[in-house]
Amino acid sequence: MSAATHRVWKLGQDIDTDLLAPGYVMQHGLDVIATHCLESARPEFAATVRAGDVVAAGPGFGIGSSREQAAAALVRLGVAAVIAPSYGGLFFRNAFNVGLMLLTCPEAESLQEAEQIEIRFRDTPEILTQDGRLLACEPIPGFLVDMARSGGLLNQLRKRLGRERPGAFS
Repeated sequence: MSAATHRVWKLGQDIDTDLLAPGYVMQHGLDVIATHCLESARPEFAATVRAGDVVAAGPGFGIGSSREQAAAALVRLGVAAVIAPSYGGLFFRNAFNVGLMLLTCPEAESLQEAEQIEIRFRDTPEILTQDGRLLACEPIPGFLVDMARSGGLLNQLRKRLGRERPGAFS
């Protein structure tokens, strides 16, 4: 990821997949599902989030069902990454499969609403906060970083086959 800055959207703990992709809209396509993303917690989110913004949350982000659309809705809205101390296991894998970068950061809750941060990838990911603090993240296996940078598993496979589509972290 480049030295671009990212605006933070702050959420609480235990943000479940039903908040990200509400069950009552699951019969629709991803474009409609994304417009309802987080509407119970942050009604303005889907309409005002911008490409490159990040979500910072408490522990348990993505708990609940295995619906892939929960992570895909964030990607469709342009969210560059989610930063949280822990994730639901199925959400964690689904996120990388659809090209959403997840940063596991014990200090995620110290990030502030609308703060501008920089995400750096070195040996392990780190977050440079607006006030100059450096927050360490847990290491991410290289194949998952590559998957997110490719825009997800399908794009990664297309790349290998020579039919590449750019991902968010190209």
